[in-house]
Amino acid sequence: MSADIDAEEMPLPRDVTFEQLVRGRRSVRRMRPDPLPRALIEQVLEAARWAPSPHGTQPWRFAVLQDRAIRERMADAMAGSWQENLEMDRQEPEVVAARLAGSRRRMLEAPVLILVSLVTDDLDRYPDDTRQHAELLMAIQSLGAAVQNMLLAAYQLGIDGGWMCAPLFCPEVVRDALGLPSNHIPHALIPLGHAAADPKRRPRRPLSELVTLWT
Repeated sequence: MSADIDAEEMPLPRDVTFEQLVRGRRSVRRMRPDPLPRALIEQVLEAARWAPSPHGTQPWRFAVLQDRAIRERMADAMAGSWQENLEMDRQEPEVVAARLAGSRRRMLEAPVLILVSLVTDDLDRYPDDTRQHAELLMAIQSLGAAVQNMLLAAYQLGIDGGWMCAPLFCPEVVRDALGLPSNHIPHALIPLGHAAADPKRRPRRPLSELVTLWT
């Protein structure tokens, strides 16, 4: 779909300082359908590859989803789990319907979705649960670092992204819908594209509230 886009159609990168990059990155919920060049998608993935990970294991795998039919199949498969979770929260039916529609739109509207999965095969093994749990937490933390690298790279390259955690609530459903290996644990969906609308920016807590000890 986007592999043959000419280089001159690549979006212009944002000429920003690191501080502007970190503060400018935003979570976009409405995307234009304009296709993205394959080279640009690969640059975003390359940034993820350089994230820190426990013992250098790089326990993340990526599925690049551009085909609409495949994304519709995944969204349809996930819809039941979404609805069940929302109804457990005792939300009104119209609220449930609106939130389901919004999540589905985000999955289909962006030209590219990247599914980020955790793979624990190469993690160290310990005889006690405490250290094994810590090893798993380190892997999950490193997955978050890989996602942040992707989001920052996308913004610097002139496009936008978001972070959808929906796969966490139905990993088996997502894995089966895409035919992924059984050792893939889906954690996040990252829509990539050109923003169709500026998102609301949530205020940040002042640093004085976040630093709890400085000795």
